[in-house]
Amino acid sequence: MVKFFSNKDNWPFLRFGLAQLVSQFGDRVHQMALVGLIASRYPGSSFELAKLLAFTIIPVFIIGPIAGVYVDRWDRKRTLFICDFLRGLLVLSIAFYFMDLSSLWPLYGMVFLIFTLSRFYVPAKMSFIPEIVKEKDLHIANSLVTVTGMVALVLGALFGGILVEHFGARGGFVWDALTFFLSGILVFTVFTTSKTWTLNHTRLLRTSREMMQTQKNIWREILDGIHYIGNQRQILSTFVMMSVLFAAAGAVYVVIIVFIQQSFNSVTKDLGFLAVPLGAGLFLGSLSYGKWGGRLSKWHAMCWALVLGGIMVAVFAATVHATHDRSLAAIMAFALGFVVGPTVIAANTVIHTVCVEEMRGKVFSALEFVMHLAFLLAMLISAYAAEKVNRVWILITVGVIFLIVGAIGLTMKRKEFK
Repeated sequence: MVKFFSNKDNWPFLRFGLAQLVSQFGDRVHQMALVGLIASRYPGSSFELAKLLAFTIIPVFIIGPIAGVYVDRWDRKRTLFICDFLRGLLVLSIAFYFMDLSSLWPLYGMVFLIFTLSRFYVPAKMSFIPEIVKEKDLHIANSLVTVTGMVALVLGALFGGILVEHFGARGGFVWDALTFFLSGILVFTVFTTSKTWTLNHTRLLRTSREMMQTQKNIWREILDGIHYIGNQRQILSTFVMMSVLFAAAGAVYVVIIVFIQQSFNSVTKDLGFLAVPLGAGLFLGSLSYGKWGGRLSKWHAMCWALVLGGIMVAVFAATVHATHDRSLAAIMAFALGFVVGPTVIAANTVIHTVCVEEMRGKVFSALEFVMHLAFLLAMLISAYAAEKVNRVWILITVGVIFLIVGAIGLTMKRKEFK
């Protein structure tokens, strides 16, 4: 890592990483604010929480594929800057108007708009990384991006949990808006290389006729992206594995939130407390993979994440249900984070290495699509089941299922993964 930043060519990435740290810190506070808001309106309801979170995911399916096409046309730094500032303004409108309305449906609409902008932001962010670091540094760059997210998870969840527990959801939304503004400023100041300037200048010089292509041409580009993914076995296999992993995450997400709230009799405080060891585990797992992960097949890294992650979810649920011990819960959370941390690094590195530059936006948008579809369906099914079945059994069952899926994956040979 020291060697990476000792190279002046990688200094723009430092500012970019700081912007991501600030932005993702705010995202975690925002998440706690949403959890606190639903808990105050519908205490103990996994399904109502899942319904709100569904509006954060639906834009992936409506906007995501089109967003990838435009991200590949637009200047990516400018896209990141505009998305940050617009999201900051929308979050402020929630804090000072929409959360006070008697009906939550207008707030659902604002959440939908915020995450619509995120559908442009995510592929632009991931496509921007190869423009500010060299190919030989992509592995460490992706590791640092993931590690930054882990640090933001820990700090944001801890701070956000305490903030929302004591001052309500409004304070969380205000903090989130401020971090969007700061992130936008940092991204705007990132210096890119002459090669990147040439790529962006070429995009800007495209004719107005090309920039205003018909809907038919947009869908043709989307289909071209799908065809490209289907012909790249490494990318396609990565899509399958990530969809399975995110189905696991969706199946436990809202159920485990309410499970923790009821087990420890709090709204967001213990969520924030447990996010610290979870984030620490994610951080160390990602850091370890960044240092030694090149020796392990990326396919095996993703499969082992499912196996060990499934075990830890089941053990966590059984332990908390039986003991209500915060210390044991923290140990289990750390172990869970450590074993699943390397997964996103492996997936992103595969795509950055294999995918050609002009397809990255479409590929990352498609990856967002399949991951969030798996997450949403699994989340709604498990949230509905939680209204009928004890949550501890749902968590244990999910853990066992994904342990088995990961074990099956380990028996499959994937020679194309190094």
